[in-house]
Order: sequence, then structure tokens, then C-alpha cells
Amino acid sequence: MTIALFSMDGIMFLLRWMHIFFSVIWIGLLYYFNFVQGPFFAETDAATKSNAIQKLVPRALWWFRYGALFTVIFGIALIIGRTHMGFSFSTSWGVNILIGMALGTVMFLNVWLIIWPNQKIVIASATAAASGGKALPEAAAAAGKAGLASRTNVLFSIPMLFFMAAAKNLTVFTNENSHFMLCAILIGVIILALELNAIKGKTGPMTSVKGVIHCGFALTIVMYAIVELTLHG
Repeated sequence: MTIALFSMDGIMFLLRWMHIFFSVIWIGLLYYFNFVQGPFFAETDAATKSNAIQKLVPRALWWFRYGALFTVIFGIALIIGRTHMGFSFSTSWGVNILIGMALGTVMFLNVWLIIWPNQKIVIASATAAASGGKALPEAAAAAGKAGLASRTNVLFSIPMLFFMAAAKNLTVFTNENSHFMLCAILIGVIILALELNAIKGKTGPMTSVKGVIHCGFALTIVMYAIVELTLHG
């Protein structure tokens, strides 16, 4: 008897399943932090906010960062499997998946290198103040840095999900005249500029939930337009 899951296609399916499972945890918590927790913290009293930062936020951040980690691990495994099976990046699938991967990778780095280190400072400050000590003077700046990186991840998540889904469900025209390098450069410049803003800039129009959603869809349109214009040759 042939068991489908023990075939190469079955292994690829399992990798994709786990990739989706952990990505739901990661992106779901990203949206929770930005769409639910942030507005709630802005409206609630100081004691409730402090208690939540000490007890709720660390738990949510644990699932958040490890959801991101395993999303990336299973994503890399999927790409290795795909390339081993002979799939080319100079195709509609390849272009879409590479853009999604680029956005996802930057988002992952934001989680582990910016959001988590700064949130640890915020949590430590709230814990110290609740124990009768003094709040850490750097906590406010740390919260701002984590918040900007988190908002940027929401911004990136919208085109990231678009291009990940497009890899299998939306065929983009490509031929021998397609300007793959130009496409990569233009998309790369946009991602780099927005990431530099995430590190040193301001939230700007992304300050509100509505604003970051609108910016995310606008970014998706711009990126998709670049893909269509450059790959048609």
C-alpha cells in the first residue's frame, strides 16, 4: 500500500502545513499586539496595564517570537525541497516566493533583533516599578522602538501574504525579456528604505491601526505594479 504522506509530495505537504501552522501563530499575534493590545493599553488604567505587561505580554511574546522562528525554519526547508525538485526562481512562482521570503525574513529579524530586546526592557521596567523600585529610564524609548518595528511588520505582512499566496495562485507573465534584476533592485530598495525607517524613523501614517492597514495595501499595490512592469520586459 502506498501512503501519500511518505512520498516526496507528502513530505513537502507536511513542511507546508507546519509552515502555515506557525505562521498563523506569528502573524495572528502580530495583529493582536497592534490591533487589540495596543489600543487597549492606550485606554486602560496604569495598574491594569502594568499587570498585563508583567504577566500577559511575556507569554504572548514567547509564542510570537518562536512562531516567527519556526515559520522561517519550515519555510527554508520548503524552499530547499522545491529547488531540489527542480523549481526555478526565474519564474512566476520564483519571483512571488522570493518577494514574500524577503519580506518575511526582514520581519523575522525585526522580531528577534528589535521587538524582543526592547520589550524585555519594558517588561523589566514594569516589574521593577510594581515591586516598589524605580521604572527604568530607557523603558519609554524602548517601547517606542519596539512599537515602530511592530508597526513596520504589520506593514510588511500585507504584501508578504499577498506574494506568498500569489506564488501558487497568481501567475505573473515572464519571458526571456523579463527584467528580473531590475525587479529585485526596485523591490529591495523599497524594503530597505522602509526598514531603515523602522530602525531610526517614525510611525508617521502608521500610527493608527487604520493608517498601517491602508499603507500595507498601498505597498502591496506598488510592489505588484513593479513586478508586472518589469517582468513584461
